[in-house]
Formats: sequence, C-alpha cells, structure tokens
Amino acid sequence: MDPDLLVVKTFANRVEADLALTALDAAGILAAVRADDCAGQRPHLSFLRVAIVVRPEDLLRAEEVLNETATPTEPAPESE
Repeated sequence: MDPDLLVVKTFANRVEADLALTALDAAGILAAVRADDCAGQRPHLSFLRVAIVVRPEDLLRAEEVLNETATPTEPAPESE
C-alpha cells in the first residue's frame, strides 16, 4: 500500500467501512480499506478499527462526501 495515503475516516467494523468505500467510489474518489483483519476473513482481529485511506489530493473531497452520507446522530433543530 502506498505510504502517502491518508486516513480519511475510521470505522468500528468492515461493513461500515465498505459502505463508505462505496460512497467514495460513486463520487469518483479512489480509496481503499486498511484493516488488519486478514482481508475481512478474521473480523475479530480488527480491534484497532478499520480505516479508509485516500490520496492526499483527494482528502478534502473525500471528507465532504463522507460527511454528506453520514447518518445524523441527533435530530436537526426544528425551524420556526
């Protein structure tokens, strides 16, 4: 893996990371999953979390894409 790749976001499991990877792919951003879980065969080994990495020049756009697709954790304030 390219040592210049930067972590754009980390996830608790491979499924969440794969969903983010799909969103980045749809936006035309090359990205990869970095996890120490034997390519998904041993998910219990990913105790250090699962990361999505991108090229430095794609970092800001990747953050924007992942923020757009994130599920809000609290309800939006009601407009009056």
